[in-house]
Amino acid sequence: MTASPVATKGTCTVQDCEAHIGQLELTLDAKVYIIKDRSELESFSPPATIVNKYYDAYSIDFEDLKSKLQILYEEVVKIYNESIKTLGDSEDCLFSKASFSLHVAYFKEALDLVEEVLPHGYGELMKSESGSAELIKSGYISSKVDALINIFKSFGSSNEVLCLIFVERIMTAKAVERFMRGIVNFSSFSISYLTGGSTSKDSLSPAVQRYTLDLFRSGKVNLLFTTDVTEEGIDVPNCSCVIRFDLPRTVCSYVQSRGRARRSSSNYVLMIERGNMDQQEHIFRIIQTEYYIKHFALYRHRNPNVSSSEWPMQDKYAYHVDSTGATITADCCVDLIRKYCEKLPKDRYYIPKPSFAVAIEDGSYQCTLTLPPNAAFQRIVGPLCSTSNLAKQLVSLDACKKLHQLGELNDHLLPFTEEPIDIDVALRDGKFLSGPGTTKRKELHGTRNVLALSGSWIHESESVTLNAYRFDFLCDQEGENYAGFVLLMESALDDDVACSKMDLFLIPNKMVYTTVTPCGKVQLDKKQLRDGKLFQEFFFNGIFGRLFHGSRTSGVQREFLFRKGHEIQWSSQSMYLLLPLRHSPHIQQDLNIYWEAVESCTQAVEQLRNLYLEDENIRANFIQHRSIKEKDIIHLANKSLHFSSIKDSVVLSLHTGRIYSVLDLIYGTTAEDSFEEMYNGKASPFSSFVDYYREKYGIVIQHPKQPLLLLKQSHNAHNLLFSKSKYIDFGSYHNFKVLRNIFPGAFRTIGRLSTKICDRM
Repeated sequence: MTASPVATKGTCTVQDCEAHIGQLELTLDAKVYIIKDRSELESFSPPATIVNKYYDAYSIDFEDLKSKLQILYEEVVKIYNESIKTLGDSEDCLFSKASFSLHVAYFKEALDLVEEVLPHGYGELMKSESGSAELIKSGYISSKVDALINIFKSFGSSNEVLCLIFVERIMTAKAVERFMRGIVNFSSFSISYLTGGSTSKDSLSPAVQRYTLDLFRSGKVNLLFTTDVTEEGIDVPNCSCVIRFDLPRTVCSYVQSRGRARRSSSNYVLMIERGNMDQQEHIFRIIQTEYYIKHFALYRHRNPNVSSSEWPMQDKYAYHVDSTGATITADCCVDLIRKYCEKLPKDRYYIPKPSFAVAIEDGSYQCTLTLPPNAAFQRIVGPLCSTSNLAKQLVSLDACKKLHQLGELNDHLLPFTEEPIDIDVALRDGKFLSGPGTTKRKELHGTRNVLALSGSWIHESESVTLNAYRFDFLCDQEGENYAGFVLLMESALDDDVACSKMDLFLIPNKMVYTTVTPCGKVQLDKKQLRDGKLFQEFFFNGIFGRLFHGSRTSGVQREFLFRKGHEIQWSSQSMYLLLPLRHSPHIQQDLNIYWEAVESCTQAVEQLRNLYLEDENIRANFIQHRSIKEKDIIHLANKSLHFSSIKDSVVLSLHTGRIYSVLDLIYGTTAEDSFEEMYNGKASPFSSFVDYYREKYGIVIQHPKQPLLLLKQSHNAHNLLFSKSKYIDFGSYHNFKVLRNIFPGAFRTIGRLSTKICDRM
């Protein structure tokens, strides 16, 4: 609800009024309506009676006083420029003292000049009724103030009077309130003033404002001089009179201040200077605009300039789905478009919203709707319309039709888009939900390609030279180390991107300071290019659990991603390498690529290729018996390691192709332990791990007495980025880890990559 849809000083024509209303309707996505029969409404809230109070123009000539004050002002300005201003900023204290003293001297002398023209004993004259009349007759009290005094006299001595007097300036409120206090006729009234806050030292504090308003509501203050601060937002049901000492400047101010007179038979007094045509025309334009608003809101659909086909908008502008009977009209489409955008994927940095742009062409309105980049389409232009609000509605109607045709709205005309998951809610029903960037999340900002990552160099048969940008990570917690990596790409990044810093908030309660640094160009030879390509294919497919496609349970032929004769195709629009760097406790300027880890991944791929037959069944005899029997030795599929070397290693499951990080050895457990014992008594058709791997994969365990490994999965990795304000609640990070107890023999070590590489990637 609004007092007036026109916030200016008024409109001269109905067309101007319509333009103002149309702009407001577009901004608020609403329509302006008004009650035609106000009799019932006015029985509960009777309107104030408008009273015009005229006063004569001020005719007393004080030219001599004006000329003296002007001369004094010019002298003060001259002193300031010649003596005080030259002190400069280096002597701020002296400057302030001198400036203050000059102002005080000026006001004292100006006051003396004013008192010289006042009659002798004017203070005593003001305290008597006859003396006040003499001052008015002599012109020392203006006709306007005299008219205000007469209004107050008409109230009598009733202490039930509650009157608001609106003035334009704070100084006027304070001066007139002080003057009225000195008039003996008003001794039965309590007078005060209420103004808004300002930077001046004598401005009213919010507490004083509330206290003064409470006194007025309770009747302890009868006459309250105020500015536009009380025009709206306050409710004084017993206010019996509102006086506009200074006329309202806008239509909204006129309507709002008039609405403060709430009591039955209340008055709204406009003080107008007699013969002042500007003031009269101003008030006439305000009242005329209010009439235009009411008339337009009531009869706009009967406007002869508007086609009759536009009257029944529900019938003319609607979209109907025959299969379900669902119908949506133009006036509901804007809201549906907003709801569709709300259901698009979002995060705390990006809230998808529609954008409306209205243009005027030959007196008609045309609206262009722009949807977020992750919507089904981005832009649509609507038809020409008679009003801006109708243009906005019709372009939304066309957009709803298109969204339904594209399958984004179902046959009930509701969005198909899934409700986005709150990224700050990580735990639900005891399970960790996938964060943004994982396979269970949709893209947040569309799928536009980054031009800087495009290229064709990956297919080079010889060496290649690429731009290098190293990423380094420094955790705020002691003992938490994160290995860096280098980004290799053909294009050169802009300086503001190539040299950047950011803070990453990780669970639990970790902050990692991240820096991006350009390292010039790096040349890769043929072998390094091949190994780097294979590392990236293996590692990124491995951490997302995509080394195998299909399964026996799904009925789809199970295939190894790196099977012999199959080559992974790289897209020319996304061509880059991310290679690990050797870990260092300090950030280094030179590049030290961890080629041993890269080669370990390529060796794992080659071994897997040799282990799988054409039918994708693993060979039963791939684990060879080893004669090593030393104590504290752990035998893996490709090598034997001392138990101290196995921790913090990354291993690959040969029978599933999944990647794990080794957290620890579980002493006291072996592969001969039963499934039921290891899995809390859950029923299993297998008696032990030995039986499980022999029956299901044909693997014969050669060292069943070895302790089991405590593993954390690194496939289907979760995004550890969280809002700083939310992740504090998730202190027990180990509850999120998927731990597995698996015997060592079915794994091949990839290398002593830090587990933080898997966490980060």
